[in-house]
Amino acid sequence: MPGVDDDAIRNTGGQVDDLAMAMIDAAYDREADCRDQICDALFDLGKKRPALVLSSAYSYLKKHNKLQTGHRVVLLQCMERIIKETLSELEPPLAVDVIKQAAMELTVSKEVMPEWQTAASGVLVSLGARFCDEVMDEMLQRFQPGILPHFFVIQTIGNLATSNVYGMVPHLTAVLGTMLPMLGMAKHENMRWVFSSAISKFSEAIIDYCANTDKAPDPSVSKERFEQEIGSAFDVLFNSWLHITKEMKLRVAIVEAIGNMCHLMARDKLEEQLPKILQVILGLYKKHPEPIHVTQGLCSVLDAVCIEGNTVLEPNLDTVLGFLFPQIINPPDYKNPQSIKNHNEVLRCLAIIARSFSGKLTGILLSKLESGNEKMKIGMLTVFKHLINAATESMQDKQEVVVSGLKMMLSEQNNKLKKVFAQVVIAMAHHGYLELEGGQQMIEFIIKQSALKNDPPGKKSPDPEYVSNQALRTMCDHVLQLLTTTVEDMEHVLWPYLLELIVPEQYTEAQGVVCKCLSHLATKKRKEQTEDYEIDFETHANIPKPEALIARLMVLAGRPQNGRNRGIHVLTLMQGLVPNLNENLVELWDTVIPKLIQYLEDM
Repeated sequence: MPGVDDDAIRNTGGQVDDLAMAMIDAAYDREADCRDQICDALFDLGKKRPALVLSSAYSYLKKHNKLQTGHRVVLLQCMERIIKETLSELEPPLAVDVIKQAAMELTVSKEVMPEWQTAASGVLVSLGARFCDEVMDEMLQRFQPGILPHFFVIQTIGNLATSNVYGMVPHLTAVLGTMLPMLGMAKHENMRWVFSSAISKFSEAIIDYCANTDKAPDPSVSKERFEQEIGSAFDVLFNSWLHITKEMKLRVAIVEAIGNMCHLMARDKLEEQLPKILQVILGLYKKHPEPIHVTQGLCSVLDAVCIEGNTVLEPNLDTVLGFLFPQIINPPDYKNPQSIKNHNEVLRCLAIIARSFSGKLTGILLSKLESGNEKMKIGMLTVFKHLINAATESMQDKQEVVVSGLKMMLSEQNNKLKKVFAQVVIAMAHHGYLELEGGQQMIEFIIKQSALKNDPPGKKSPDPEYVSNQALRTMCDHVLQLLTTTVEDMEHVLWPYLLELIVPEQYTEAQGVVCKCLSHLATKKRKEQTEDYEIDFETHANIPKPEALIARLMVLAGRPQNGRNRGIHVLTLMQGLVPNLNENLVELWDTVIPKLIQYLEDM
């Protein structure tokens, strides 16, 4: 069945009501393909006439009490899709009718019937994005003190807190007040799971609300308002449920909730409980084959305690690092998304730790980099790259220490390590590290790799992660070009410093890329007549004198195919640089060089 267009609706005139009802009646066709087509057509009609379709579906569900569950599910799912598309158009009376019907669908069966109740919950949550108070009125009627509520009532309230933070947070004081005494009544794992999940979502909503009070309806709401309730919930989840459950799904939900609750607990209680919290969470690494959920919980706890230079973590810092470093040293399984996610979350933990312990962490990383094996060194360089990129503020006053400490990598012979270090150099360039003393040595390291000769012919390495000279050379060519053309602050680091590296014989293989980068800078500066274009060869004593540069560039241009077709880049540099080399050559080179470049381009 094709989608319903505007013409079809207009042409049916008064029959459109019958059309909608016919599709609603046929929506649970035996054939799955036909069922999908009917639902899509109903959705298309609903986007254009939401009041008609939603009121018809509501009436149909209300009238047919004994309708097959599958049919009810299909209609509820279709209603949710329409509501999400047309929420702003709905009239409040219709919304209230649909909310009451969906609430009835949610709880009419005391047993958990996931497909049906999930569909009903989806309708309530989607309506709650605009009609939060109306949805909560229905939920609170089914959420009475002293009576264990339906599983899906709790789940719906939790999901509402995620989907409509500003609408839900004002309700949470009352919700938590009713919920906390219920926790002791929850004896089954599934009920404990849904309570833990909801409390986690409540905590996240409160954190989000308080972080954005400028947009919130009540700016006076603060985290402190919820300290007592969250502290009581923590006592049950952490001190009771977590210790007695062997169910992995419940443990994960509790750890996630604890991570979020830590942001809302009274500071003295959090600091008092922190050693126990860390001990329990770190202990779960041994019990869980998939560490991502444990790491996420740990990350949230660290985020709550490593604030404003707070050093309360210090007595436990080495223990925490002892669990994080092995996960960095062992590279992630790139075929497993969860493994990659965990690797990134471990790096995030270390960036959070750097807020309070950047000095100590930098020292530990440099020590391990100096004494470690290949895997350890790759791991530590990976951490440095992440801290430089993601913990910019925390690492600001450690930049000189980092540049100085990483000089140990300049003489590295292992291509795998040089590849990772080149990535660290890119990160340092983007964040101002290379403007410090020692930064130019990092640039020289990149050029050394661009000057590598091909691997000698013969047997290939059995290491699947082997990095050939060719691969490293190509990467470093790209790195130097990237730094020259995209990192604005690198200009005064590279100019005129790169001219020091034109003449030395050991860099002959790299002259293609060196001249390409220099020609970009020289041509731009000559054209714009920038203040730093003119080179004082007395001040820059390490730059070869003009005569030596002219001779070297002539030799390089004489073999234009060498050095990865360097000829055009050498000639372009000669033209861009000529006023600095010899005023008498300017007119000649400006005339001749473009013709030579054209000749090479046509070859």
